[in-house]
Amino acid sequence: MDCVSGMILTKEGMEKGYLIYSDSRIVERGKVSPPIRPKVRGYIIPRPINSHTHIGDAFIRKKVENLPRDIEKLVAPPHGLKHVLLEKADRDEIICGMKEKLREMEKTGISAFCDFREGGKEGVNILKKVLEEFNLKGIILSRPKSLEFDENEVLDLLMISDGIGLSSVSDWDYEEIKSIASLAKEKGKLFAIHASERVREDIDKILDLKPDFLIHMNKANQDDLEKVKEEDIPIVVCPRSNEFFGLKPNLELFRKVGIELSLGTDNAMISSPDVYEEMVWIKRNFEGFSIEELLKMITYNPGKIFDVKFPEFVENEPADFVVLDTKSLKPILVSVSEADTP
Repeated sequence: MDCVSGMILTKEGMEKGYLIYSDSRIVERGKVSPPIRPKVRGYIIPRPINSHTHIGDAFIRKKVENLPRDIEKLVAPPHGLKHVLLEKADRDEIICGMKEKLREMEKTGISAFCDFREGGKEGVNILKKVLEEFNLKGIILSRPKSLEFDENEVLDLLMISDGIGLSSVSDWDYEEIKSIASLAKEKGKLFAIHASERVREDIDKILDLKPDFLIHMNKANQDDLEKVKEEDIPIVVCPRSNEFFGLKPNLELFRKVGIELSLGTDNAMISSPDVYEEMVWIKRNFEGFSIEELLKMITYNPGKIFDVKFPEFVENEPADFVVLDTKSLKPILVSVSEADTP
C-alpha cells in the first residue's frame, strides 16, 4: 500500500487529508495524520483536462525556427503559415508531432484534452488512430476542410467526432457558420468557437450560435462578458499562447463578472501542452486567484463542459490522481488506475 497526503481537491473545495491506495484502487481516505509514511505531500487533484489544443501543428516548431508573432500571418485560415504547412505536410510528419505532445500530456497525468482538429475527416481519423496508443481521452472537435458550408461534409464530421470547433466569426460567412452550429446542435454534439481573440467581435452574433464554450475573449468588454455570463457559457483561456502574440486575457474582468474559466494550451507549435504552466502563468501575472480556483480550472470546470466524471476519492474507487508540488504547481506523482489503461 502507498500513501499521499496534503490538500485534496474535491467538487466542494479543498480539505486537508490523505489517501491510501493499493493495486490502483483507493483503500482509505482520512483527515487526520496518515497511519503510514506518505510517498509525497502536496495538492492532490483528479487527473486534469487540457481544454484547448491544436496538437496537429506540433511538427511546425521543428520546421520553422522563428514563427511570426502575428495571428493572421501564423494561424488565420486559410492562408496563415500554419494552414499552408499543414496542407503540404506529410501524414507521418503530422503523426510524429502529435505523438510527441501526447506523450508529454500522458507523462504529466492529463486525463483528457479537447483538440480543435484541422484537416476535415482525414484530420479526425489521424488523431483517432494515434490515440489508440495512449491512455488519454481525446475530445475531438472537427472542422471542414475549407471555409465553406457543405452539409454532407459537416454531417460526416459529426458522425466521427465529438462536435465542431471553428476559428472565428470573422473568418466565415455568418449564415454558413450558423448552419454548421445548427447541425451540431441538432445532432447533440459540441459546438465551440474562438471569439474576440485579437479584435472585438459581435457578441450577439457569437451567442446566437449557441456555443457550448468560447475560446480566448481577450478583446471582449464588460458588456460582452455579462451577456456570456447571462447565457452561462464558460470560457477557455490560453494565456501563454496569447502572450506569444502580445495579447493578454483580462482575467480580472472575467473574475469580476463571474465567468467560469478553464485552461488550455492552444497551438502545440507555440506552447507545450503543459496545462500546469498556464496556472503558473496566471499565478505570476494576476493577483486574487486562489489555488483552489486555479486547480478547478484544469479539473472540475472543464469536467462540466466535457461531461467528464472525476473520482470522488472514496474507498474502492480508481486511484486516478496527480499530486502537485505546492510551490511549483508541477506533478510530483501521477497515479493511473489499471481500469483506465488501454
